[in-house]
Amino acid sequence: MDALDIWIDILSRSRRWGQIARDLVKDEDISRKLVYRHLAWLTALRYELRRPRIWESTSKRSNAEYRRFYRVPEWERDISEVLPEYLSPSETAQALSSTSVATFVLSLQGASLKMLHIAGHLNSSFYMELQRAVGDFIDLQSRSERFKNFPYPRQYATVSSLFVRFFCLLFPFGLLHEFDKLNDGVSGFMHGNMVWLVVPCSVAVSWMYTSLEQVGESTENPFEGGANDVPISTLCSIIERDLKEMLGEHAGDPSSQPIIAL
Repeated sequence: MDALDIWIDILSRSRRWGQIARDLVKDEDISRKLVYRHLAWLTALRYELRRPRIWESTSKRSNAEYRRFYRVPEWERDISEVLPEYLSPSETAQALSSTSVATFVLSLQGASLKMLHIAGHLNSSFYMELQRAVGDFIDLQSRSERFKNFPYPRQYATVSSLFVRFFCLLFPFGLLHEFDKLNDGVSGFMHGNMVWLVVPCSVAVSWMYTSLEQVGESTENPFEGGANDVPISTLCSIIERDLKEMLGEHAGDPSSQPIIAL
């Protein structure tokens, strides 16, 4: 839930950014550049978060079978095809050549605000408000990257998985004696056969434990592109729609796009 909270915060702060850029900047062209540069940051961030890591579980059969029910836009188009929709050709080239595209776009946004302030398009209070917003986006990006790049220690995940498997293997043997004692209290067909109930009982309990393990593994990586991910593609589409409408531009309905949704 922490990862979802981060992106809901990004959603609310992005709407605030669009409102400030529209109302506090007199030049409509400058307002549009500030908004579109923010959309470029969102695009770069979601592409960065969807980049596969070796410890993620999307390649496992339990997750791969759900791929036919949804699509991940970041795996269908390269970022070099999407970024020019929001940045100028020179800015796009610089961003794509940088180590972290999202970080570069934020630094570009900060530098642009400084130039606008020097040129007199932003007074000091508005300039500080926008720079504070950029700082908030830097913090939110870092928190998202923490979930992506620094999962739980591998030894914890490995030992936990081994314990669950050992438990499922040894659990039926622990039930044999207990179910055998039940023969004293029954008669008829089941008398002498109660021990066979160990099979369905142990299967049901083992299934619950292995399912909980898979749920934990899935929630450990909330941006990997699985069916239970935080729907960052949908959230970015909602932000883009809202910000473009603030500028008086038409944007498509993100709810009609078959992308990851919970």
